[in-house]
Amino acid sequence: MAFLELHSLTKRFGAITAVEDLTFSVERGSFVSLLGPSGCGKTTTLQMVAGFETPTDGRIVLDGRDLSGVPARERGLGIVFQTYALFAHMTVAENVAFGLEMRKVAKAERTRRIADALDLVHLSHLEDRYPRSMSGGQRQRVALARALVIEPQLLLLDEPLSNLDAKLREEMQLELRRIQREAGVTTLMVTHDQSEALAMSDSIVVMDRGRLRQDATPFDVYEMPQSSFVSRFLGKSNNLAARLGESGPDGAALHCGNVVLHGPKADLPPGPVEIALRPERIALTGPDGGKLRGTVAERVFMGNQWLLRVETEIGDMLVMRYNTGRREADIGETVGLDWNPADIRILPAETNPA
Repeated sequence: MAFLELHSLTKRFGAITAVEDLTFSVERGSFVSLLGPSGCGKTTTLQMVAGFETPTDGRIVLDGRDLSGVPARERGLGIVFQTYALFAHMTVAENVAFGLEMRKVAKAERTRRIADALDLVHLSHLEDRYPRSMSGGQRQRVALARALVIEPQLLLLDEPLSNLDAKLREEMQLELRRIQREAGVTTLMVTHDQSEALAMSDSIVVMDRGRLRQDATPFDVYEMPQSSFVSRFLGKSNNLAARLGESGPDGAALHCGNVVLHGPKADLPPGPVEIALRPERIALTGPDGGKLRGTVAERVFMGNQWLLRVETEIGDMLVMRYNTGRREADIGETVGLDWNPADIRILPAETNPA
């Protein structure tokens, strides 16, 4: 039995269905991200787990305990909000102590646990400082310490890094993961940031329009998307309409307009499909090489890599090449595009995804 289980969870607000028939599980000690665009239902899901919203239907089970009817204050969960919600008039130590005081923990035990929590987040030297005189990353770690000091069964994180600048955000991804591993606490995080979810999670639950689209490891969600939505939402992807022919011993024939491409064998019937190919899997060749010929229409230098948009007869293709210290093809240059057929993902056609 998994540590946290959501069974057919549904939440309606009048005529609006925010979450529909959502089922997934979280293993003890793991870090799971709810990932999806704004309005997909991920925050509503977190609020139902926390007890701030009541499900319209379905169940939430934590360590074998059905949380139906259990008030938020009795669920024993640690929560870090997007704004951190620190008390400005309290020092770091006083902020961390708040949850323990509410639970009437004895002073000696309180002192020990506060010291342990601040040591875990590397803020012992700032226990007497006030939040207003701290950086965003430090305030975020105070909020984490406050959530962890009560020794929660489950830690809930609601966009915890969204208020940080890009560089600090990357640093705090590593720091937050270290803290979670050292604390050993099962964690459920809401984020709309794909790179954040990929970097931090043991498992990613991808949501769209209130529904589960895929639940898998970061590697599998990225490399083996099960739908057009997942392939497009996680990272950059070239997605093209195609018609799947019969699969032979060498794989599948994919008809894109007047061009026939080849991909791996597909567990789909012949007919309309969508193919997805990651830009970093495409190599540039001379004009007469590769599987497609095209013209470079745009070229963007991104420091560690180049991003090219190449116009071809089957549509625009994005190509991502690592920076090797030399310039890539110029705008207007004719190039060939090549890739391993096994890198093509053949997906069900989605004319009106729900």
